[in-house]
Amino acid sequence: MRMIVRRALVAMAALSLTGAAISAHAAEWGYEGETGPANWHKLDPAFRMCGEGRNQSPVNITGVVEAELPPLKIKEGGQVTGLVHNGHTVKATVSEGAGLEMDGHHFALKQFHFHAPSENAVDGKLYPMEIHFVHADKDGNLAVVGVFVKKGAENDTLARLWKALPRKKGDTTKPEGVSATALLPKNRAYWRFNGSLTTPPCSEGVRWFVLKTPVEASEAQIQAFEKVMGHANNRPVQPLNARLILQ
Repeated sequence: MRMIVRRALVAMAALSLTGAAISAHAAEWGYEGETGPANWHKLDPAFRMCGEGRNQSPVNITGVVEAELPPLKIKEGGQVTGLVHNGHTVKATVSEGAGLEMDGHHFALKQFHFHAPSENAVDGKLYPMEIHFVHADKDGNLAVVGVFVKKGAENDTLARLWKALPRKKGDTTKPEGVSATALLPKNRAYWRFNGSLTTPPCSEGVRWFVLKTPVEASEAQIQAFEKVMGHANNRPVQPLNARLILQ
């Protein structure tokens, strides 16, 4: 019974990884002040892992260990069906079709969302943005593919999404004709580590795959996201403890 409950909670977290808390009665949280990341574990008993966890995300990617990692098998497909501004991020809902094959599991893409600046760092450096593609298998196990965004040329896919960018918390829009995987770079080389959700309840046991190759977006596109959020929405990097980062 305990395992069933855990899987149900993790599956719910996959659908709203940076959205509403897993319970209607869970505490409000944010990125600033008394409800910010340093205090998440104090806001609700359900958030205790945000303070007690030993395998928390995001991390600073440094001191990596060489390993024979299998190719990241991304299954293309699906469309963006909506954009939701939930106060914590802008989340893209997607239709079925896209996914990830890894460790003998099929992880279906459930949603992707944005952070500015990035949550994960590389040798202490944060990127202007990061996109998290959230996947879940049939048992509710989670896998997140992280994609850094660097400042550069205008991104055609973001341009199509941002035409429907929701402007304030609670707004929902519907972009037209955007593939669910169009923001992934062609080069899929990655770093791998074990981690957690980067938002409450900070549940652990999440497989993380952070792509080494960033995608580009213009300064105006990055600023457009920052403007509608009104605040940074990145959790600070967490201690690595005994974990290894593989490449």
